[in-house]
Amino acid sequence: MDVIGHLYQGFAVALEPANLFWCFVGVFLGTIIGVLPGLGPAATIAMLLPLTFQMNTTSAIIMLAGIYYGSKYGGSTTSILLNVPGESASVVTCFDGYQMAKQGRAGPALGIAAIASFVAGTVGVVALMLVAPPVARLALSFSSPEYFALMCLGLAMVVLLAGASLLKALLAMLVGLWIAGMGTDLFTSTSRFTFGHAELLDGIDFVVVAIGVFALGEVLANMEMRGGARMLPVPKGLRNLLPTWQDLKDCRFAFLNGSVIGFLIGVLPGAGSTIASFISYGVEKAVSKRPEKFGTGVPEGVAAPEGANNSETGGALVPMLTLGIPGSGTTAILLAALILWGLKPGPLMIQDNPSLFWGLVASMYIGNVMLLVLNLPLIPLFAQILRLPAYALYPVIFGISLVGVYSVSGSLFDVWMLAAFGLLGYAMRRLDYPAAPLILGLVLGDAMERALRQSLMMSQGELSILVARPVSATMLFLAVLLLATPLFKKANALRVKAIEQAD
Repeated sequence: MDVIGHLYQGFAVALEPANLFWCFVGVFLGTIIGVLPGLGPAATIAMLLPLTFQMNTTSAIIMLAGIYYGSKYGGSTTSILLNVPGESASVVTCFDGYQMAKQGRAGPALGIAAIASFVAGTVGVVALMLVAPPVARLALSFSSPEYFALMCLGLAMVVLLAGASLLKALLAMLVGLWIAGMGTDLFTSTSRFTFGHAELLDGIDFVVVAIGVFALGEVLANMEMRGGARMLPVPKGLRNLLPTWQDLKDCRFAFLNGSVIGFLIGVLPGAGSTIASFISYGVEKAVSKRPEKFGTGVPEGVAAPEGANNSETGGALVPMLTLGIPGSGTTAILLAALILWGLKPGPLMIQDNPSLFWGLVASMYIGNVMLLVLNLPLIPLFAQILRLPAYALYPVIFGISLVGVYSVSGSLFDVWMLAAFGLLGYAMRRLDYPAAPLILGLVLGDAMERALRQSLMMSQGELSILVARPVSATMLFLAVLLLATPLFKKANALRVKAIEQAD
């Protein structure tokens, strides 16, 4: 009853006209930002932060949080329609979402993404409300060895399911880890793999690699097709613009899978929605009755990662609000905002500021409903993008890619790097190398290195610390077991058959 009473109080705050207005502004801006590759919620919130100092604190946090979870809805749009991931977590949506668009099912793919986002967002809010303190205490028990083991498990799962050739998948992952190692060493401040270019001292931005490998690589591969590039089929009629009952039935477990995995991983500080979406996709493929169809355009392949991407938002807010530890880059900025407003995130946050906490929780319920109402009617409009002929659509993709990359740093060097990674993506398609391990290796490289080196510092150089702790030892054992699958003929035959049928 206490929780229900607090939630009632929260709705009283969230339903105030001013807070409703700022909630809508936040989710609307978030949707637009999610569609635009390169900008991202963290940069947007950082830019808007000075404008919130004159606002009511509750209204301000409601708006900024709306931008955060609203961007997760919009991020799937360009992934599905153009194969252009707006952020790292949207990469997984490209695998099946873009394939559905190529089959004339862009509308259902967008609908599944919106519904998955709504279900998972709601689950994330409920979990934030009910299990925040105990889950936060569990996350606090994770240290560097556990984080390193978790990332190893995520990489192993992606490598196993990425392609028929485990060697090619491993090589792609190692290339991603190598790219992640470029720049300045955080521990020694020495430069690595910069080849004399000062522009590489900060490393290579994920947006440059992801857009180059996925978007430009896809365009170059399609332009080479005999008979010229073809226009994607456009769904006709309202029935073909929305998911069918069979689609929703197929996705019922994927919604739950993505919601639970996304929230639990979101609670782990630094894990992020990218790991959540990759692991959720891998788990969904592993338990599916038709794993051979993944990668060819199945709705579950959209629902699981999109659900994980959105429920991660609620999970990431748990350590920020209850422990004062940011669970992602965006929540780090939100944490800074709360401190600047004179608040103290931590164990006493809910007790000292109940109207703000419960108002935020209630506004997230309302915001998720707003996003569903906002996005579902826009599906026919978004689907019209596919009416553009290929000779017009490809320059649009090139233009969006260039603007997205240039907007991140304002550097022409990054534009040249985009071209280079576009050629790399094209070569990988021609040589049948999977892109997913490369991207995940790039995303996790810095965090893996930091976790490993911190673990070695904790143990004074002893690698045994990674297997001396039960949780990390279990995850590392599972990772080794996954990579050892080719040694077992029957298991490997099933794995290769599933992947080959998917091709």
